[in-house]
Amino acid sequence: MPIEQKVLLLGIYTKEEDETIKEVLLKLEGTGMFTLKEAKKSLKSLRESGFLKDSKLTISGIEKAKEIEKEFKL
Repeated sequence: MPIEQKVLLLGIYTKEEDETIKEVLLKLEGTGMFTLKEAKKSLKSLRESGFLKDSKLTISGIEKAKEIEKEFKL
């Protein structure tokens, strides 16, 4: 999984309850991680991979995000 998708998945996993995915995308765009167009492409890829459904993480998405979180803490 590309680093951009990992960061996006982790961003969605750690977002505030009242925060939308679009806000997460805009926040990550502001860091220079990627453009909004690239972020949307990564988001689409996460959906196609089954990690995201209807703007919510699936069980596999949550598990993958937890793995990524551990990976980034090392």
